[in-house]
Amino acid sequence: MRPLARFLRPLTCLLLVAASAAHAAAEETWMSVTLDGRKIGHMLNRREVRDDRVVTTQSMNLSIERVGVAVALEVSETHEETADGKPLAFHTRSRMSGVESTSDGSVAADGKITVRSNVGGQSQEQQAQWPAGALFSEGLRLEAMQRGLAPGTRYESQAYQALNLEAFPLTTTIKAPELVDVPGGRRELIRVERELKLPGMPLASTDWMDKDYQVRKVAMSQLGLKLEVLACDQACALAPNQPGDSLQQALVRAPRTLKPADLQQPLRYRLRLREAAGAVDFPQTGEQRVESKGATRLVTVSPQAKAGTEAPPLPADSQPNAWLQSGASEIVRLADEASPGDRKPAERMRELETFVAGYIDKKGLSVGYASALETAKSRQGDCTEHALLLAALGRARGIPTRIVTGLAFTESFGGAERVFVPHAWVQAWVDGRWQSYDAALGRFDSGHIALGVGDGDPWRFFSGVGTLGNLQLEAVDTAAAHSSRPLSRNAAHSACFAAAPYASIRCPGDPAA
Repeated sequence: MRPLARFLRPLTCLLLVAASAAHAAAEETWMSVTLDGRKIGHMLNRREVRDDRVVTTQSMNLSIERVGVAVALEVSETHEETADGKPLAFHTRSRMSGVESTSDGSVAADGKITVRSNVGGQSQEQQAQWPAGALFSEGLRLEAMQRGLAPGTRYESQAYQALNLEAFPLTTTIKAPELVDVPGGRRELIRVERELKLPGMPLASTDWMDKDYQVRKVAMSQLGLKLEVLACDQACALAPNQPGDSLQQALVRAPRTLKPADLQQPLRYRLRLREAAGAVDFPQTGEQRVESKGATRLVTVSPQAKAGTEAPPLPADSQPNAWLQSGASEIVRLADEASPGDRKPAERMRELETFVAGYIDKKGLSVGYASALETAKSRQGDCTEHALLLAALGRARGIPTRIVTGLAFTESFGGAERVFVPHAWVQAWVDGRWQSYDAALGRFDSGHIALGVGDGDPWRFFSGVGTLGNLQLEAVDTAAAHSSRPLSRNAAHSACFAAAPYASIRCPGDPAA
């Protein structure tokens, strides 16, 4: 469970956008990245004019430590554009704890994009259309200069994200200049507020730039942590990183213990947003019902999905993609081995759930974010690797599947008791409903709160994750009685340990889960 490390992947979107939207003509800009005052990495922005083309390269290197395990994240993008900001080509590279994905795209005169990507050693080619009005680095820079820096200026751009082949609205608001502490002393800088509207999790930042449109500082708050990016010299940017456990901020503490018996019946959670800013959309599923009352969310979770409450699967829910390579020969072979012969979908999913739980025999945090095929080869990982492999095996056996991210209850984690920790599991379309399966914990129960539903692609994986660090669980009641009577505590075991039939499974309470 790597909530912050995963979250920093989409977070780099906003940081790279901030750098590109106001990148001065300087050839190279180094920046230091800090998290709650501790240095965790650096950024490097380069802009080069080559004849009639502008080439912008932005890269970020981060290192996050959780429970003594360091996760390295590297993200880079290169954009080629005409001098007036028309897109021509791009290259992306993402590497997380040794797991690498790349993509190379070219944009034709008619706006058709051809992309060749490689994830987990498997290559694929796809085509898409350039969204009308979408801008890359140089286009965003030119627009920023055209709009100017007069206080009160507000405009919306379409910022194209090559890592997920989509454009998202980017709102920019110019504020009055203010004195800001930056490397080299206090300076008067222009305050710029931005919001990148990623689906389900808008990302907001405050930037400070000089009159030459050079960003000197970027600040944002997510997961209850303060992240800052500061322009400085190369020696400053490349100074040693400082260790610090970032996972605790993502935990949601429960007001009382949930016994195994409690987790087998519907539960009603009352969650409050500590910060009202930003929309929070908990998904409505066949297992989860959500009511919104201001900053409060009433979430009712049942272990069994109810039919007729969700739309049936789309064709894409049964097809291979870059992260769920269900058509790969290795995945097909494992699916046949795990669940041979004729089976009803529900029975087959139980067999696949059992198989994945035992097949992944190296359970730990050292894997960054592995695709299903990579996990099939390495047989290692934590909840996301369990989820992606299970979803791919289900699709290989003809069952539509999708990936759910959210929170799971455990009795203890990292010294904290009675907490919900970030987690991932699978929903499969069986018996006319989307039913959840959890290979990492051995079973799904009402101790799971869904925050987002996706297809395994990490860039579509984070719907709702921005709420982590902003959630307070005020009450847990049985759904039938809506009782406020505290549930008795079972300090010996969480539901995971009581339910998991495999001694090798490590639950969220285990630092290696």
